Amino acid sequence: MNTLWQDLRYGIRMLAKSPGFTAVALLTLALGIGANTAIFSLIDGILMRALPIQDAQDVVALKWRALKTPDRHNSSSYGDCAQSYARSGPSTSCSFSQPFYNDVASQIGAFSSVAAFANAGQINLSGNGTASVLTGQAISGEFFRLLGVGAAVGRLIAPSDDSLSAQPVVVLNYGYWMSQFGGSPSAIGKTVRLNNVPFTIIGVAERRFDSLSPGRVYSLWIPLSTLPQINPHSWVKTRATDIYSWWLVIIGRLKPGVSRLEAQAAVTTLFRNEMLHAAKPLSKPEDDPRVDVLPAQSGLTGSTTNVSKELYVLMMAVGIVLLIACANVGGLLLSRATARQKEIAVRLALGAGRGRIVRQLLTESAFLSLVGGALGILFASWGTHTIVSLIASNSDRPLGFSPGIDGRVLAFTFAVSILTGIVFGLAPAFRGTRVDLTPALKEGTRGSAAEGRAGARWFTLSNGLVTAQVALAVVVLVGAGLLVRTLQNLKNIDPGFDTRNLLTFELDPTLIGYKTPQIAAFYRELQERLAAMPGVESVSYSGSTLLSGSLWETGFHLAGTPKDQESDADYLPVGADFFSMMHMRLLAGRNFNSGDFAQAEAAEERDRARQAAQQAKEAGLPAPAGNAAVPESAANEAPVPVIVNKTFVQKYFPNVNPLGQHFGEREANPEKGDWAAPGWVILGVVSDAKYDSLRNAIAPTMYVPSSGGNINFEVRTRTNPTAMTASIRSVVSQMDSNLPVFNVHTQTQLIDRLLFQERMIAKLSGFFGGLALVLACIGLYGLLSYEVSRRTREMGIRTALGAQQRDVLRLVVGQGIVLVVAGAAMGIGVAVGVTRYLQSMLYDVHANDPVTIVAVAILLLFVGLAACYIPARRATLVDPMVALRYE
Repeated sequence: MNTLWQDLRYGIRMLAKSPGFTAVALLTLALGIGANTAIFSLIDGILMRALPIQDAQDVVALKWRALKTPDRHNSSSYGDCAQSYARSGPSTSCSFSQPFYNDVASQIGAFSSVAAFANAGQINLSGNGTASVLTGQAISGEFFRLLGVGAAVGRLIAPSDDSLSAQPVVVLNYGYWMSQFGGSPSAIGKTVRLNNVPFTIIGVAERRFDSLSPGRVYSLWIPLSTLPQINPHSWVKTRATDIYSWWLVIIGRLKPGVSRLEAQAAVTTLFRNEMLHAAKPLSKPEDDPRVDVLPAQSGLTGSTTNVSKELYVLMMAVGIVLLIACANVGGLLLSRATARQKEIAVRLALGAGRGRIVRQLLTESAFLSLVGGALGILFASWGTHTIVSLIASNSDRPLGFSPGIDGRVLAFTFAVSILTGIVFGLAPAFRGTRVDLTPALKEGTRGSAAEGRAGARWFTLSNGLVTAQVALAVVVLVGAGLLVRTLQNLKNIDPGFDTRNLLTFELDPTLIGYKTPQIAAFYRELQERLAAMPGVESVSYSGSTLLSGSLWETGFHLAGTPKDQESDADYLPVGADFFSMMHMRLLAGRNFNSGDFAQAEAAEERDRARQAAQQAKEAGLPAPAGNAAVPESAANEAPVPVIVNKTFVQKYFPNVNPLGQHFGEREANPEKGDWAAPGWVILGVVSDAKYDSLRNAIAPTMYVPSSGGNINFEVRTRTNPTAMTASIRSVVSQMDSNLPVFNVHTQTQLIDRLLFQERMIAKLSGFFGGLALVLACIGLYGLLSYEVSRRTREMGIRTALGAQQRDVLRLVVGQGIVLVVAGAAMGIGVAVGVTRYLQSMLYDVHANDPVTIVAVAILLLFVGLAACYIPARRATLVDPMVALRYE
């Protein structure tokens, strides 16, 4: 420790004597280490943060898998786990039926407790000022107790609250309690209305808990038993006893001494029994249905699935930036070691061991790296805050992640700093001690000796480091270029409709008790009132806003194909004048009229009634009063009128007139619980338009007339659409003050949000690519500056013997350009192999796109020329008389 302290003090003195070198090295290291710290803090906060629960290692989540999708009649999931569905292939998910949850809780002894939860959907909360729409989670009574989550105020939901006879209660999220109730304890015991149903606030969850699935934030929690009270759909009431309705995520806490594999074997046995031996089996033995019992930390991925790949790509980019920084500082230290040869020779001559000097030089480099890491934390803190603010600006809801500089991030920074100091310090330290004492101790011989060695061996370690920096910069720049081109390609896509001056907002009258006839009348009146507003050009609505990320699909049978073959299409309910309002061209046939809407509404009512009757039958409950009987034939029912897009016609009716064509007729199938249905008939054909995503190819799409349910209004204005927001809210409030308007955005904002990940990854990768380029050029500039300084006598002799300025300029620039070209060639070779891993993130551009590669090479050449010119210009100004007296 005594010699370490001596080495440290000596190193600080030596660094202080070279303030220019020290400043450049510290800035380079701060940028490299800070960039890595910033991205690691995001990865740590999003992908690696421990669950905010007690003894998380004992909490597990259930996830089923099968070689063929089970024969359920409905399934709901909300992104709590990574899942995959196929119509006839392998599938996996974490959604289960409530009867299966009850069986696991009562029959599986491997768990000390079992709980379940599900997204409660959009909830209209009133009774606390202005009504608002928020997201809630429905949980079983054991949920909070199993997780070990406490209450900040009041109490949490208990098993006694999760029964049909209990009074409806609600627990608030801590952040929501603070923002909407001012953090007042008087909120406990207060009654609020959720979807017009009174609920009593009994408590507030502790501050650290937002949800079990990473990235999800719920404003409140309600018992599972209360869902039928706040959701008007009949299928919600029957699914508590329906083994064919899968909608719950099941978690458990393992008993002490019980392994996950033991619990998995027990649960799989129960699952296979219910899947293969139910009254109507959901799977066949060859489908191999089974359950995986996974740690909740890895099984419940939440929102992390959407961003993990992008974060790892950024981590690779900043890792390359750090390597460039190491090579840069390593080159500076090599130059400095050459300049310190006389000092090292004196120390060796006085008896110092080479190991002792190596330790001294490594201490200096480690100290330099640690100070650079400390400065990098400041850069990382700013960078993390900027990225989090950028992410938050793209969402209307609170973030479920809280990246920051904590102990784990600091430990990462410290480890990276130490490793960096060793990496860039080793070569200069060992190189610096390889000194020939006799020439090094003589005055005036350093230059000639060095020149002799350089002349004998052109490709030195310093040249190699600069070449490596250029090669690594090319890899980062090519990746950034591909991502930037992807963003530009997506922005240039024609979506098939006019996105200008379009304001969208969402309404859901069913949340406050509206019935279908009331909803239809309400929408008609609202559409008329909005259309009459000054500045409004046209108004319509749809089941989902185009390019908002949501998608409806439906399957149907096409005449002339095998009975068991199902076709599919995207499905969008729309209101009157939708196509003219969106500026979509009608290519054939006619638009919807009032009779079409009435016919579609009647068909929807019949289907809802029949579905409720069928589900009640499967669940062993009496059929709801007044529901229509399930018909054996639909011969007396007219098909529902639809308008299809051009792609639909090209795929399913390529050689016939599509107008009047019927499709989707269905015969009754009691074994599958299907009733007869008349299908659809084509009234018209419209131009193609993007639906949920700009990336996806346009699929066959059918537009159906709709006048009820949860819909999105679209208002086309003659002026700035955002200026109409207050007026629209006022019109809706005049019609019903309890009906909130939510998800208000312009179409341009929706597209920006849809491209947010591409925009963020392009910006960050572009920034890191630019940083890599700057660091590589600084390394090139430093090397050539040192070479010019070292070869001052040579330059003077050349000039004295008649060399022109252009000859000296060509000599220095040529050396730099050779290094740039060699580095670019190596970098392009590496990039061709590495960028193929980006292919899934690209759009309309190949991973080995020659245009991007050539553009990066040209950019690098021009920037390299600029970096070479300054030291080359200085070499041309060498005075021969001064140079000949050098040293």
